[in-house]
Amino acid sequence: MTLTPLVYWAQRHEEIYLRVELTDAQNIDVHVQESILQFRARGHGAKGQNEYEFRLEFLSPVKPEVSHKSTQRQVNITVRKEQRGWWERLTVQERKPVFLAPDFDRWLDESDAEMEIREKEEKRNKLKALRQKEEGFVSLKTGFLFVYNLVQFLGFSWIFVNMTVRLFIFGQDSLYDTFHTISDVMFFCQILAAVEVLNAAFGVVRTAVVPTLIQVVGRNFILFIIFGSLEEMHHQPVVFFVFYLWSAIEIFRYPFYMLGCFDTEWKTLTWLRYTIWIPLYPLGVLAEAVAVIQSIPIFYETKLFSIPLPKAIGTSISFSYILHLYLVLMFLGLFINFRHLYKQRKRRFRTKKRKAN
Repeated sequence: MTLTPLVYWAQRHEEIYLRVELTDAQNIDVHVQESILQFRARGHGAKGQNEYEFRLEFLSPVKPEVSHKSTQRQVNITVRKEQRGWWERLTVQERKPVFLAPDFDRWLDESDAEMEIREKEEKRNKLKALRQKEEGFVSLKTGFLFVYNLVQFLGFSWIFVNMTVRLFIFGQDSLYDTFHTISDVMFFCQILAAVEVLNAAFGVVRTAVVPTLIQVVGRNFILFIIFGSLEEMHHQPVVFFVFYLWSAIEIFRYPFYMLGCFDTEWKTLTWLRYTIWIPLYPLGVLAEAVAVIQSIPIFYETKLFSIPLPKAIGTSISFSYILHLYLVLMFLGLFINFRHLYKQRKRRFRTKKRKAN
């Protein structure tokens, strides 16, 4: 004798849902042929652990593709209607089979189903509009970052190439007029670099704010305070070394970011971006420290930027004392940034190695 499981049904305008009450169902066979669904499986139903089967002839044509999903408690079947519409009943015969009952958990009247469709459509439209808005923001952000990195790359490339050419043409003499020939472009690039701090602070790019702030503030301090405010420093060879080391790092860093805007990578450039700083960054800080040490006696003699004290004391604090403290902070910043860059490099190449494996 054939055992039949309990089957619950519900419909939408395009689909039929069947829920077969069969626990731990195995060997499930479900197929539709000429609008007749046949089901067979072994599981625990109303008559215990047995083979169960049933047959349904639908009221209207349905598509032959049928999907089913088995859970520990039941088997869920989805059948798609051949034509969109609302059926007055499930089967051809007016009298429904005794094993069939409405699935009140999913049951909807036609008007409720129409409302459900409208709600889904509204939700889909909202998600689509939100996605378009996000894509527009992403494209705007990508364009902004690309243009910023391109401008910085062109600026530092001009500095690096100009200094290299002048060194070959004029030799040692080019070391003494670096500030007068290069400073305008370097001022522009370093002022523009403040954007990187804002990008990190507002989450435009995913990077730490403190290391970025240390580098930008540190460079601008050297450029504007040490070099810019002291005419005696304009002809010092240390200006050449500071500018050359700064630009040598940036001509690899900014094109790497440019390619990153479009999820593109050039392996050689990636390696250079995460490796070239290892010798150049400490050398750059060392050159900056030399510039600070050379400027200390000048600030002491000229009393430029000295901090006045109350008349009762009758003196002032020379800016040169602050520079002594700055030297300590400079090497502390070197440690923080070096550690940050090393972690970035380790994380980058560890990820690459893991992907390769």
